[in-house]
Amino acid sequence: MSKLMPADIITNGIRIHYYRTEKTAQTRARPSLVLLHGITDSGLCWPRVVKALAPEYDMILPDARGHGLSDKPATGYAPRDHAADVAGLIQGLGLERPILIGHSMGAGVSATVAALYPDLVSALVLEDPPWRTEGDEIGTPEEQAARAAEWRKEILGRQAKTGPEVIAQRKREQPKWADEEFIDWIVAKQQVSPEVTQYITAARLPWRDVCARIACPALLITADVADGAIVTPEVAAAAIKLMPQGRAVHIAGAGHNIRREQFAAYMTAVREFLAELG
Repeated sequence: MSKLMPADIITNGIRIHYYRTEKTAQTRARPSLVLLHGITDSGLCWPRVVKALAPEYDMILPDARGHGLSDKPATGYAPRDHAADVAGLIQGLGLERPILIGHSMGAGVSATVAALYPDLVSALVLEDPPWRTEGDEIGTPEEQAARAAEWRKEILGRQAKTGPEVIAQRKREQPKWADEEFIDWIVAKQQVSPEVTQYITAARLPWRDVCARIACPALLITADVADGAIVTPEVAAAAIKLMPQGRAVHIAGAGHNIRREQFAAYMTAVREFLAELG
């Protein structure tokens, strides 16, 4: 991975830990990318993306609250809370309308930031956000509660096992992942607080309302629902129709972790989108 410098910032009343590509006059003159990870991951869970894009961009990788080395409050995990953290990070670091790249929860948060703080971001890349057909990002209240309980059990179960045990199981589940994806992934699983599952049951704006408020260019990256992806073709079409500058690209042969399962195709889509932004 390209050299990343760790730091902390106080935003929205808590300490957010983040990593940033090494500070030089050259890197600070580059466009800024803020990468927002999925639930139970951390800021370092983008190794190949950083390696690919760091030569051209100033990259900032925060640990979301409850994740990595950021503060882990007992409450406050709604999408609006995460979005306020990101807005504070952008303002605190003096970033000039960065591009947000998010996966899963991070994609949902990226979209929420663009909807609630439109002047702070210039574009979005959304990798399989938690947008479901039912009209709610996570599903019915019963589905939310069941999913949160499942995630909490999974977090605690992983933390009770050794790292090699967890990695061996994940490699069986995800044979398409490159070995380097597991290095910081397993650390993130040991660091995460079970309280992050509150994100699933917290109040949120319906994704359709969020999309209707996104004015900046947005790339929605989808994959195969049969392989575990969340966003269906119908949801993708509805989302793009609502976003004035939205577009979608479907990457076959991948599930929810698109960049980890089809990295080359993912990077082609991202690079083409970033190039068009100028």
